[in-house]
Parts: sequence; C-alpha cells; structure tokens
Amino acid sequence: MKKDVIISISGQQFFEDAGEDVVEFVTDGRYYKRDGKYYITYKESELTGLTGLTTLKIEPQKVTLIHSKPYASQLIFEKGRRHVSMCETLYGALTISVNTESIKNELLDSGGSLSVHYAIEVNHAIAGLNSFTVSVKEASQSTLKLKN
Repeated sequence: MKKDVIISISGQQFFEDAGEDVVEFVTDGRYYKRDGKYYITYKESELTGLTGLTTLKIEPQKVTLIHSKPYASQLIFEKGRRHVSMCETLYGALTISVNTESIKNELLDSGGSLSVHYAIEVNHAIAGLNSFTVSVKEASQSTLKLKN
C-alpha cells in the first residue's frame, strides 16, 4: 500500500507570556504502511520555516518525526516519556527535549488523523506546550491533475 495523499497539518504552540501561535497548511505527499507502521512523507513549506522532506513514522504507541537535510532532526513522541535529540539549525545545533502528554492515532489504511500533545524544551529551557494534528486523505485523480 503506497498512496498519493492530501495532508492537512495544524500546529499549535502555547507560550506562557505570548499566548497561542497556530500554523496550518495543506500539501500533497505519500502515505504507506510497512511492517505494521504507517508513514507519512511530504515536502516542507516556507510557511513552516523548514525546507526538505519530512517523514512521520507512526507506531502503535510512538511517533517519530524526521526532517531531512539541510536542517536534519529527529523528534520522538511517546506518551509519558521524555526524549532528547539534537536539531541542526541555521544558527547551529540545539538540544530539543519533548515530553509527550498524549497521542491520538486514528490512522487506517485508507487515511485518518493523528494528534500529538507535548511539552518542549530547547537547550534545557522550557519553550512551551505544543500540539500538532495531521489528517490524511487519499488524493483523487482530479486533485492530482489540478496540482500538476
């Protein structure tokens, strides 16, 4: 199973002093299942401030978000666990820690949605509470023709 899909992504950041920041975008991508895990792959948008390819690997109790170069990073989300990783940026490498509060996985072979809520630390300083929701819908032939 490998499908062309339309991916809707909504990300929220909650800062104690600055309130809420929301980013939403829709893009095309690929959706597939391998060894019991779902994968969602898409090209980043200038809207997110990133470039390159992003892959979400979704396991029953864990989600891994992988950004390709030039700013390679890998974030692991697992409820009740703290995962620390390095993130390359334009300004150098940062230590990113995520403490996942919840994962709601409603993905099926036909598509569906995934929501993750987590706290994030950057270089050991609390940076806020975040969440993202990804919705996956199979792309129809007419949708693909319009994009080309």
